[in-house]
Amino acid sequence: MQINLTGHHIEITDSLRDYVHSKFGKLERHFDHINNVHVVLNVQKLQQIAEAKLHVNGGEVFATHEHENMYAAIDGLIDKLDRQVIKHKEKLSRH
Repeated sequence: MQINLTGHHIEITDSLRDYVHSKFGKLERHFDHINNVHVVLNVQKLQQIAEAKLHVNGGEVFATHEHENMYAAIDGLIDKLDRQVIKHKEKLSRH
């Protein structure tokens, strides 16, 4: 799985990069057909925004999450993506 990490108005530090990679490793355990991931970390005034688009077999999954803390925003994003990926996987197995 290839992860493209982009920052808008934020510097992507090594710890932030490692955190994103470790969290997306969790997603990969649930669904191993994730081909490509594009993550954008954005800061707008007091809001930290994490969004991601996953290219998976049979479609795309997109989610976004806002929080005052970037790490909490990434956690919320992973939770949303996790639910969507599991739904996508169930939809594929029904066909």
